[in-house]
Amino acid sequence: MTGNDLGDFLRAHRSRLRPDEVGLPSHGRRRVAGLRREEVAVLAGMNADYYARLEQGRERSPSPQILHALSGALRMDDPAREHLFRLAGTLPETLGPTPETVSEPLRHLLDGHSGAPAFVLNPAKDFLAVNALTEALFSPFEQVDNLARMTFLDPAAPRFFRRWDSFAEAIVAGLRHAGALAPDHPRLPEVVQSLDDHSESFAALWSSHTVYGKTQSPVELLHPDVGALSLVSLSFDVRAAPGQLLVVYQPEPDSPSAHALALLGTLHATRARDAAS
Repeated sequence: MTGNDLGDFLRAHRSRLRPDEVGLPSHGRRRVAGLRREEVAVLAGMNADYYARLEQGRERSPSPQILHALSGALRMDDPAREHLFRLAGTLPETLGPTPETVSEPLRHLLDGHSGAPAFVLNPAKDFLAVNALTEALFSPFEQVDNLARMTFLDPAAPRFFRRWDSFAEAIVAGLRHAGALAPDHPRLPEVVQSLDDHSESFAALWSSHTVYGKTQSPVELLHPDVGALSLVSLSFDVRAAPGQLLVVYQPEPDSPSAHALALLGTLHATRARDAAS
């Protein structure tokens, strides 16, 4: 996160669009990819100098009308549009402090969900609570502490996440989204800075300013004990603890992945008993 997040976000979206994608002619060679500032200003119906000041951080209080015009000109989807408004400070409903402990009822819910990995994350992607099947699922990793760190810095990640590129992008986009919702969360800048310092892949994705929040998306994994797993990642806000996210990796009922998860749970329980005896 920088001191000019709004300008960086606008610049990143501008760089992704070609003139022909927005109905503009393209004349001459372009020094950088994407639209020129003047072209964005034309599309948004505003003064080019004013738009330049927005990108440069010299103007930090655009009106909702300006933001609506820019989000349309830059072809932003709903999560990106919401993020733009939050960066401009026009949406006041940012989260308060996120509880770093999980309630007993939620822990009981996790433990009772024995057929699928289920866990609770804070905005920085720290694991706050996991069920037994989550422990078994992530056993190839050196430490189950922070999903972002595991994705980018643990050597097990590229093989474990069969579609590592898309999973990594989702992690970074989620951190961006959390940064707007919970800008004062103490762990967020620490995690982002650490990953930016130690992972070139993270740094490249972070600079793209992609943002989206909760999704229902496929997760393709490869576990050394039970092989390939095809799951769906379901995410839910925890109403009683704003900022906490309940995530469930759900298999299709009676599918090979469901049977593989059941076997994984049995293996994990057996190993735990053997270790305790």
